[in-house]
Amino acid sequence: MAAADLLIMIVNVIVYLIINYHFPSSFLSYTAVCKFLLYMTFANLDMSVWFTVSFTFDRYVAICCQEVKRKYCTKRTATAVVVTFSVLTYLKGIPLLFSYEAEQIISNVQWGCRTKVDVFTLPAWSAYSWIQILSVPVLPFTFMALFNSLTVRCILVANRARRGLRGPSSENHIDPEMENRRKSIILLFTISSSFILLWLTAVGSFAATRLSGTVYYQGEYSNPGYIATESGYLLMYLSSCTNTCIYAATQRNFREEVKNVLKSPWTLILKLVKK
Repeated sequence: MAAADLLIMIVNVIVYLIINYHFPSSFLSYTAVCKFLLYMTFANLDMSVWFTVSFTFDRYVAICCQEVKRKYCTKRTATAVVVTFSVLTYLKGIPLLFSYEAEQIISNVQWGCRTKVDVFTLPAWSAYSWIQILSVPVLPFTFMALFNSLTVRCILVANRARRGLRGPSSENHIDPEMENRRKSIILLFTISSSFILLWLTAVGSFAATRLSGTVYYQGEYSNPGYIATESGYLLMYLSSCTNTCIYAATQRNFREEVKNVLKSPWTLILKLVKK
């Protein structure tokens, strides 16, 4: 999930939105490269969202389904889930490569990207756009709310039973197990809530523009629809930063892994110097 979020920051924000904007005549403006960048921005967002959903489901299984946990919560299953979501995401985004055309042709070289008129008129493209908004993020909203509510319910029931078994004398003592469960609830709700809140504007603006029949605001920078749409994109990309920051702040194992990654090049250099 952190790797997918990092891809969004590198490809979607730095390469496409910043470098491509400030250097309009670079190789990034070739139509083929532009199409590929747009395709990658779509795939990266999709992966980040569904990795967040898979994390929520993983926590639900680990906390509430002890029998399933032994088979599901393994490195092999985690690898299979990551690979499956990645492949499906890249396959689902293939139609986007055919939804753009060259903005202009100079000396037989295609420059820029613009959406084809068919995307706004053909029912097939309209259906595809609605399928996309349902798969990201309407279905993720639903799944995350469902799994979080089931997880919290399970934790509260287990805490109530544990407190009853320990008796009234345990009220003034800190229970490590219950403290771990409390941290699990906080982590789950922090990630899920930040995701839902930061995506709400993008979902609302998309639904409003589609229902009103207005899907493009070329040059209308003061239009409320344009402001809402761009604000939605801003918050949507911001949501890709929060998960990594949450992990860095709350998970000791995650912090240790980051330190190992940062140390590994210097460790390799020291080994080469010693040899």
